[in-house]
Order: sequence, then C-alpha cells, then structure tokens
Amino acid sequence: MRGNEMVTLKEVADICNVSPTTVSNVINGKAKTSEETKNRILQVIKETGYKPNYMAKGLRNKKTRTIAIIAEDIEQFTSPAIIESIMARCEEDGYRAIVHNLRLYDRWKDTWYGQEEEYHSVLDPVVQDVLSEQVDGVIYLAGHSRIIGSFNDDFQLPVVMCYAYSNSARVPSVVIDDEKSAYEMTTYLIGLGHRRIGFVGGRMENIHTAKRLMGYQRALFENGLLYDPELVYYGDWTRESGYEGARAIVPRDVTAIFGISDKMTGGIYDYLEEQGIVIGRDISVAGFDNEIISEFFRPQLTTTALPLTEIGRISAELMLKKLEGSHGDEEPSKDPVVIKVPCKLVKRKSVIKK
Repeated sequence: MRGNEMVTLKEVADICNVSPTTVSNVINGKAKTSEETKNRILQVIKETGYKPNYMAKGLRNKKTRTIAIIAEDIEQFTSPAIIESIMARCEEDGYRAIVHNLRLYDRWKDTWYGQEEEYHSVLDPVVQDVLSEQVDGVIYLAGHSRIIGSFNDDFQLPVVMCYAYSNSARVPSVVIDDEKSAYEMTTYLIGLGHRRIGFVGGRMENIHTAKRLMGYQRALFENGLLYDPELVYYGDWTRESGYEGARAIVPRDVTAIFGISDKMTGGIYDYLEEQGIVIGRDISVAGFDNEIISEFFRPQLTTTALPLTEIGRISAELMLKKLEGSHGDEEPSKDPVVIKVPCKLVKRKSVIKK
C-alpha cells in the first residue's frame, strides 16, 4: 500500500497474482474464476482502497459513466433531498453525478419566470459545459413545476425532467401528484365535518396551484359540496401572502383553511393568532410540503409530505435505464411520459373534528 497515492488495477492484479482482466471481470460481476480467487480480489480492493477509473474506462468505451444534474437552484427546499437521492442511486450502478447550479432564485428571486432571455443567458453556457464534459446524460431539476421546452427531441444526450414537465416525447418527467394529494387533504377535512374550507394558493398560473385547486374542487364535488370561488385566494408562496389570504377568507365563516405551502401557512398562523382565533380549537389549518418548520408550528401543522427522495430515485432509474437498457425494439412514445409520485398526508394537531 502507498499512502494516499492511487492504486492501479494492475497493482491489484499483481498482489492477487492474477491478470488485470480477471480483476476487471470481478469488479464488473463477470468473473469466471473460483470463489476463493474472487474473494481474495475483493479483499485486496477493500484493503488498498482501489477505485475503478470510470473516466478512463468511459473514454475507451465512449462512455464516461457520468451524469450531469442541472439544478435551477440548490437553495430551493426541494432540491437537496432530490439531488442526494439521484447521486446515491447513480453510485449504486457505478455512475458519478455532477451538479451544475443555475442559481436562478438566488439571482432573480421569482422574477425570472417567463424571462426567456435571462433564463437562457444562464442555462445555455451550462449546457455547453455539460456537453464538453462528455457526460452520458442529463437530469434537469426544476425549482417549481412547469412545462420546460429547453431539451427538445434533437438534444444530443438522454434527458430526464425532474420536478417539472417536458414537452418532448423523448424526455420523461417525474413530478409529484399535486391533484391527488390536494384531493386527499380536502377529503380528510371534509371527513372531519368541515364544509366551508378556505383555499390559499400560490400564483394562479402556477401548475402546482392549478392542480392542487383541481384536487380541492374534485373533493368538494364528490362530497356534494358546492365550490365557492369566494373561499379561494391566490398568493405568491410567501408568508405575507398567507397572512393576506387568511384575512380575506376567515370572515367568510370558514371552519378550515388549506394553505398549499407551509411557508404561506405560516402567514395564516400569524393572522389567526393576531385575531385571537385558536388553531386546533376554533379553526383547523392544513398545509402542504412538510417542510421542517411545520413541526415547530404551534400547534404542529397537519400537512402533506413531498416524496423528494422517491422523485430523485425514480429520475435516476429512468436515466440508468436509458443508458443501460436496450432500446432498439422499443416503440418510441408519441406523448411525453409523466410519472406522478404520490405524497403522504401527515396528521398533526392543527386539524380537529368540526
């Protein structure tokens, strides 16, 4: 052993008194050797800390076993868990994942939505970097759900869209099931006897808002309750807009309020406390996201947990399937493939029976 220096495949082979090809076959699960020799090779690999040089191997095979994650902003609360999950799943199959952070929210908060020139001024150089790095594929991680057309059918590499929708049939999308999750939360509130349920949404044009509103409306309809647009408020995902939403809705005799983000729900708590209305006694409040802060609300917030780890794992597996699978006999899809991952309702103390 040689301290911190890199151990080579040939050196492992020399220690084990076998050929480099035998060592390579053992590493890749293709060993045609005795169990004793195989175990000896694996033990030496462990003792020496040998790591296969996937980059050099990739250059010989025209594959680098490297996947690029292009994240719109790693400060978005949804991003870290998804990135960790993608990287962990890639490592299981011997792939590296490298992260490019566009920092869109850090640069422009939420003012970059729809600003194609600003968006592409940041995205396009990163895409060029990714192509020059000779990665095998790209997983694009959005900061919020929307239709993204930056990777069309002619893009040079396999792409998976994560936490957003693609408009290309070649690019599968992995998203949360917004509509079903909001439907389940609203149904839960109705089941506890609530008939007038306020809805504090994000931006009206946002896909998360639209789909969660559809779930809310469907739950009302299936339970014989009329949809009242006066009980719906559109905010901008901030705590301040949650406060304004509660101020608009509470006077309309609601017995429960569904805030579709925990951050906005913090503003709902602010308003109700200011008015002397006790959550969990006088009124019920539900959120969405299950951010860490939701456990520290008083009372603790009933909310919806996002399946971030699952989204990352599925995105990675779709990419690995593209890279490792045989696609010659597959019929190309005519429509974009969308995988909706269900969320989980988390019951705490902010919701009570009417």
